Amino acid sequence: MNYEEALEYIHSINWEFCKPGLERIEKLCQGLGNPQKSLKFIHVAGTNGKGSFCAMLSSVLTEAGYKTGLYTSPYIKFFNERMAINGESISNSELVAITEKVKIVADKMEEKPTEFELVTAIALEYFKQNNCDYVILECGLGGRLDSTNIVDTTILSVITGISLDHVSILGDTIEKIAYEKAGIIKEGIPCLWCGKDADAREVIKQRANQQNSKLFDVNHNNIKIKEATLNGTIFDFENYKNIKIKLLGTYQPINASNVLKAIEILRSMGISVDDCHVAKGLEKARWSARFERILDTPTMIFDGGHNAEGVFSAVESIEKYFPNERVYIITGVMKDKDYNIIAKRVSQVADKVYTVTPDNPRALNAKDYAQVYSSLGIDSQPFDDIMSAVKTCVSEASQNNKSIICLGSLYMYKELVDCLNKISC
Repeated sequence: MNYEEALEYIHSINWEFCKPGLERIEKLCQGLGNPQKSLKFIHVAGTNGKGSFCAMLSSVLTEAGYKTGLYTSPYIKFFNERMAINGESISNSELVAITEKVKIVADKMEEKPTEFELVTAIALEYFKQNNCDYVILECGLGGRLDSTNIVDTTILSVITGISLDHVSILGDTIEKIAYEKAGIIKEGIPCLWCGKDADAREVIKQRANQQNSKLFDVNHNNIKIKEATLNGTIFDFENYKNIKIKLLGTYQPINASNVLKAIEILRSMGISVDDCHVAKGLEKARWSARFERILDTPTMIFDGGHNAEGVFSAVESIEKYFPNERVYIITGVMKDKDYNIIAKRVSQVADKVYTVTPDNPRALNAKDYAQVYSSLGIDSQPFDDIMSAVKTCVSEASQNNKSIICLGSLYMYKELVDCLNKISC
């Protein structure tokens, strides 16, 4: 098996056909000798903010000298990004070798594992083989029945926040979704709640009580922004002063404060992390496609917010960084999202919208999305391909001194960046 064959095998079962449940991942890991049993996990669930939180916490723990595994989804440019140690993605050769090992077990199973279960098992084996000190494990979907919930050696559970998303799978109310996310809370293991919704917190509190788990909250009112530009943000949080992060977006100081609270909990367990490691780790942290500046002239920002809450946060950032300015928007969205609500909010900052169809079977057609914006009185133009949209938008933005924001789907990121590279050549 070579690298391409390994990816072909992994992708042979489409993510669209996910099947919640732990039976398959349990059998798969048993066949591998339960690699997860020898690892210590920080397990992270939540509707939004998981990736940024995980990236920042991983950077801090790495800076503190720990061999830190990081498991996230989806990938942005390359599949290998989904599993990394100390910021370095798994090598092609390691991915091939471990996939071959996992395939032997998976092929013998009567009910075949899903793609996400295969990837999770590969990651767990990868982290075990490399003797990671800690693994930051991001849930794929929900929590209770997510394949990452096979782990039972968690040292901290984190729920970043709850909002309505994936309602056909997780439930159509905040309380139902919170119940699924709260399923990661383990007996006697502390849980950090980073969200705002009181109803969600009550569900999580009940689960924490049932599990004899101490519940911690983050008081985001203690964040004091001292400077916020497109070069980064400096802020204070409780006893931490002049914390600098390069990650952009008004929501990133919130994610960073969640990390600071998590560090305090880990310290209470005897895990040594100096303040200098915290400061350096947060400043060094990088996370693509979250209000990331991908072009300087004209200014172009990409934000992969793909549900209403995520897009609303991105628009709030637009209003902060580009006050009194209406921007050009390149956007595509999945048809199972609340795209009418999303478009209404985006229209409040948009001068013109360039719609595209993301490379995903769930994508909303660009023409249909353009019509939504037109009905809101926004000049909109659909494009058959991202390259045409990028060329047109960059040209018009340069002529009219406009900034560009790309919104709505992580599936657009790689193709859009590739287009920019071709244009600049």
